[in-house]
Amino acid sequence: MAMVLDKVVPFGRSMDEYIKIFNLTNVDLNKRIIGIGDGPASFNAEMTRQGKSVVSIDPLYQFSGDEILQKFNEVVDNIINQVRSTSNDWVWSYHKSPDDLRDNRVKVIQEFVSDYETGKKSNRYTVGELPKLAFKNQEFDIALCSHLLFLYSDHLDYTFHLNSVDEMLRIAKEIRIFPLITLMWKHSQHLDAIVQHYTSRNYKIDIEKVEYELQPGGNKMLKITRNVDKVSNF
Repeated sequence: MAMVLDKVVPFGRSMDEYIKIFNLTNVDLNKRIIGIGDGPASFNAEMTRQGKSVVSIDPLYQFSGDEILQKFNEVVDNIINQVRSTSNDWVWSYHKSPDDLRDNRVKVIQEFVSDYETGKKSNRYTVGELPKLAFKNQEFDIALCSHLLFLYSDHLDYTFHLNSVDEMLRIAKEIRIFPLITLMWKHSQHLDAIVQHYTSRNYKIDIEKVEYELQPGGNKMLKITRNVDKVSNF
């Protein structure tokens, strides 16, 4: 059974999850990275601790750390209970059980909250949202979008997806989006048209299998690189 959600929820992922979700190499991790829709992920905190460059963008950052934690606490049990009631339908390769998933999410948001106020002061956490971002052209090497585009295809239409991908490509040389299925575990109805649109404009398109999987079939990531002479096949 797929998950029933009425809106985007404040769940965050760890640095290790980001590495697996986006096939990030050591070379990638040393580039200028922006995480779009990061929510209460600990990716920024962990990367910063290692001396790396990350900016996180989310409308959630209009709230204080305590308020974000409260929002998380309001929804976490409902979501985990949905997962627990259908535990045989999920993939327990990275997370070992619903309780392990909950423990991970709690650990992540605790690390996020401990870093959040300091990060806001240094503009590592910035209020903003797709499809319009307040950054210069090509300000970043890589833009990452986790659990927003394609996942919420039933909430966000094709035009929103197209404008959002355009904006990500404006501010970054390369973008990566995960997952490519919806909350109902279906192939996103916007994916093929997005791929066709950028393929026809001579962008390099890669759909890569990744190590991370929780939703059945949710183990692929879309990578789009700015114009090159040859478009890869997949």
